[in-house]
Amino acid sequence: MPPHEGLVHPKEYDIKDSNVELIGTDLDHRVKYNSAATEPAWNNGKVGQEAGLLIWRIENFEVVPWPKEKTGQFYDGDSFIVLNSYKVGDDKLGHDIFFWLGSKTTQDEAGTAAYKTVELDEFLHGSASQHREIQEQPSEEFLSLFRHYTIRSGGVQSGFTHVEPEEPKEVTTLLRIFKYPGSGHVSPIIVHEVEPTYQSLDENDVFVFDKGEKIWVWQGKKCSPMEKAKAAQVVNDLTLAKHVDVEVLSQLESRSKIIVDLLGGKEVDQSSLQSQRPGYFSRVAHGESRDTRPRKLFRLSDGSGTLSFDLVKDGSRFQTSDLDGHDVFLYDTGSRLWIWQGLEASDREKAVWLKVAQAYVRQLQDNLGVSDAFLTPISKVVQGHESPAFMKAIQV
Repeated sequence: MPPHEGLVHPKEYDIKDSNVELIGTDLDHRVKYNSAATEPAWNNGKVGQEAGLLIWRIENFEVVPWPKEKTGQFYDGDSFIVLNSYKVGDDKLGHDIFFWLGSKTTQDEAGTAAYKTVELDEFLHGSASQHREIQEQPSEEFLSLFRHYTIRSGGVQSGFTHVEPEEPKEVTTLLRIFKYPGSGHVSPIIVHEVEPTYQSLDENDVFVFDKGEKIWVWQGKKCSPMEKAKAAQVVNDLTLAKHVDVEVLSQLESRSKIIVDLLGGKEVDQSSLQSQRPGYFSRVAHGESRDTRPRKLFRLSDGSGTLSFDLVKDGSRFQTSDLDGHDVFLYDTGSRLWIWQGLEASDREKAVWLKVAQAYVRQLQDNLGVSDAFLTPISKVVQGHESPAFMKAIQV
């Protein structure tokens, strides 16, 4: 039996104080940098040297490069790290590091992704912006990195998760394909695996239904040419490994009712299908604002000798003059949390920003009744290295 089998990790970070005297000190930074310097994933000759997109998946506590041909493809059972490096001026690079957590990822994978994100930031000399991305509610900045964005079920087996082999079962996979409904100038095509039931069908989208022995494409009557084209690409990828019949049907054709019937809707009039897109994508499609809470600005400081977390502004815009380089600030936009770290912030303040942010989210969730607060994207920027997305957030 592996030595770690049977171990159980806590589901959440603990906000309670611990021994952090050395965290954030010069010694701590040297130790972390030396550790990062030996991480093969960061030493590929591109990290910190070239502009572009790099992706890794967490596999049994290791950071494993993700194939370039799978860019934009994620699994709900996994955790990923995504580095976007971009040019700032002629001879400098800016960096955004995203750690992406699938809805079914395990605690050990999520924890490794978060730890390795900090390590990667250390490798980049602390100049990167860090972002926690949740599958159910990705930020627009994250989605804008991909021309095509795919969520599939499954993932790599975790080091702490023992999975018994299952008996082979009939393949029944339903993929929803739709154009991201946001307002960005580049809107990715989303491929999202959904429950294989007629209730998942939507007249606005295209669906690929893989029955194993045959693949069906169901085109909603209001779908776009881009969605049809992406569905054709998805079908091509599915048929590379197997030779099966493919049939494409439009909702406008009476014969397309076959697919509705196969998905359990024999008594359903397919013209009445009005399913919802997954989670956040449904809300955006219906024009619902992500800004669901009043804006608030908090200061995290230990200037008095005791770590405090105080409200600075409530419900109003703030200016950069409200920020103090000696402290750390948390800005709740109503749909996203931004952490701003001053250059002169103390070691203790720098060490606990993520714990404080997660504790704040838990308070919204448990005490203030914000049921989906746990989905809130969390991002951290450093004074002097603020990302364009942060600057936009404080100007809106």
